[in-house]
Amino acid sequence: MLLSNAPCSWGVFYPDTPRVSAEQYLDEVAAAGFQGTELGPYGFLPTDPAALQDALAERGLSLAGAVHVHTFSNPAGGPQLLADVEKIGRLLHALGTHQLVLMDEGNAYPPDAAGRLDDAQWRAMTVMLRDAQALLDRQFGITLTFHPHVATAVELETQIDRLLQETDIDLCFDTGHHAFWNQDPLGYMEKVWDRIGYMHLKNVDAAVRQRMLDGNLGVREAFEAGIMCPLPDGVVDIAAAMRMLKDRGFSGPVVVEQDYFEASGESPAALARRNAEFLKPLL
Repeated sequence: MLLSNAPCSWGVFYPDTPRVSAEQYLDEVAAAGFQGTELGPYGFLPTDPAALQDALAERGLSLAGAVHVHTFSNPAGGPQLLADVEKIGRLLHALGTHQLVLMDEGNAYPPDAAGRLDDAQWRAMTVMLRDAQALLDRQFGITLTFHPHVATAVELETQIDRLLQETDIDLCFDTGHHAFWNQDPLGYMEKVWDRIGYMHLKNVDAAVRQRMLDGNLGVREAFEAGIMCPLPDGVVDIAAAMRMLKDRGFSGPVVVEQDYFEASGESPAALARRNAEFLKPLL
């Protein structure tokens, strides 16, 4: 299993306002002991295939895949989604990478309110996903997966179940986002194992989650308070998740996403090293 990390672990969510340079990110993710990286927001890492390949090769890294955020609550967003996935897909294909992850844009919804699509918006989302899936398969041979995520239209098990029933898209399964609402990530992994094509490893701080579940913290306040804690420290049994992946011969990407918050007192590079040191004996 090849362990990867992602620019979001360094607080890089948008290409025009990065916390660190692409060069610093790549240096630090390699120094932490990871073998691969996600692309991050398009434009953060080089978009010229040769330049990106050189930057990765210099550090002994491979490109695990890419995550693209799209506003699925806008039913008219299909053409933009196709343009975006074609652009990203072309870059991934040039580097021999075959994984693209889509997720809903949580910032499109009111603060601290879970996204809920009406039936027409939901149908539009599934059409967009099918169209994007068909384009990537036809043009590039790239596999598309969908990332359920807190504060979006697909975050709870009932919503994930519906998505799996109404489409043939597989999941980018995130242990932390699944555990956020006190759902059981290992149990759900068992239930939908055949539909998991990509893994994000993340953990949840029990005390912060309880404050949020009790109504003393809003969803976004919980993130700012560090609900997504380092892998060794949370309620999710990451070792058991790794055993499941290993024992069942999981062949998809395995990516650490460590949400960075300044109050932690640890730098992104230090957090990355700690997570890598925790994971390596589990391989």
